[in-house]
Amino acid sequence: MKRIQMKKPKILALALAAFALVLALGGCEEKQDEESGVPKTVRIAYLPLTHALALLAAKELAEQGKIEKRVNIELVKFGSWPELTDALNAGRVDGASILIELALKSKERGIELKAVSLGHHDGNVVVARPEIGRAEDFRGKSFAIPHRLSSHNILLQRMLGNAGMNLADVKLLEMSPPEMPSALAQGRIDGYCAAEPFGAKALTLGVGKMLFGPDDLWKDSFCCGLVLNDSFIAAHPGTATELAAQYEQAGEFLAADPEAAFRVAAKYLRVDHDTLKLSLDWISFGDLKISRKTYDTLVERMQEAGLTRNPPSYEDFVAKLSSEP
Repeated sequence: MKRIQMKKPKILALALAAFALVLALGGCEEKQDEESGVPKTVRIAYLPLTHALALLAAKELAEQGKIEKRVNIELVKFGSWPELTDALNAGRVDGASILIELALKSKERGIELKAVSLGHHDGNVVVARPEIGRAEDFRGKSFAIPHRLSSHNILLQRMLGNAGMNLADVKLLEMSPPEMPSALAQGRIDGYCAAEPFGAKALTLGVGKMLFGPDDLWKDSFCCGLVLNDSFIAAHPGTATELAAQYEQAGEFLAADPEAAFRVAAKYLRVDHDTLKLSLDWISFGDLKISRKTYDTLVERMQEAGLTRNPPSYEDFVAKLSSEP
């Protein structure tokens, strides 16, 4: 019997055609997976803060059937911003609830991520020892913030600027927020500004007072936001869109139902009833989309505080998901 020999070019053409078919089938499988209605699992990093409540609620309320479950959210808890940032930048998680200024600076430095939504509105207060009566009294005193790249740094600088002072007039410390109330009580610091519930904690413990309220220095401020890795958005655009929708729906639910907000927060945050209630009185979760105006305000505030020199454009930083107008 004659053996039929196939020329190499024909073999190569068939191999390439087969490879293209595999890729096409893989693409179809990915599309079907995105559109199948079966929720995907998304790993999101967070710190246990009131400002991460929209993320916590996006998981909890969906599991309770109170909002539509579009994706499965796997929460990955961290104890500090550096640990969380390392995990996000290394791709060990798909996204994070993170300080929005830290995220923007990471983008400026070349980290491939995009902001999806805000975490909240307001909810940042300046806490001081009882004998501090005005901003000028912080001259030469110690003041703590959780991270240099934060709204808390911006609020501190706005407070000092209003009093004709600047950062050189205080002893600035970076400190983990859970340490701040006890540090204030022990006299190791004279004031601080941090994410909730740690401002409220000083008041309910009776070791400090609120010197400036949540909208005294920056009306409608925010400090945290939901971000996703660019690689995740590129690989799973449908899932990213569904996550954003579930997250923002959770925020609207929290804004409309304070009791539900309290229940979700009480489950995830180890804090007493009075502290949690006071903390939630200072914060809002409605309308978490990042508009161009919101972004421009963020950049302006960061530039005023010397936190960014070459910020990314709105289009480069804020995710444009298909469900958005």
